[in-house]
Amino acid sequence: MNRQNLQEINDRKFVGRLIYSVLTERRCVREAIKLFPDSMDKNIECAYHALVHYEADEDIRYRDIEYREAQNDYLEEIAQTLSAGKELPRNIIADYEDYYKGTASLWHDGWHGFLNEFKRFINI
Repeated sequence: MNRQNLQEINDRKFVGRLIYSVLTERRCVREAIKLFPDSMDKNIECAYHALVHYEADEDIRYRDIEYREAQNDYLEEIAQTLSAGKELPRNIIADYEDYYKGTASLWHDGWHGFLNEFKRFINI
């Protein structure tokens, strides 16, 4: 195993733990997103966008228990897979593929850059 593959696996495990910390309410989504590693790994990018989507749906999650449970289960599946250092199933990665640009590029302009990317993500 080369150094790059080992780094990707370690980054996936770290991101899996970040998602668990959000699901267990030990960390808010914004804090978790700030801690994401700079990566072009589609698995990490997918997790990033899944968390942004999770945050964007806060009002729906509050009103619809079934939606909240389904979204929590989806994030838990992502967290379990990444915590094991594995790749996410192709269908999960494909759900967010239109938004992939790399997690690092979203923060180049700081908070302003995040807001612009978030607006683009929710089609404003």
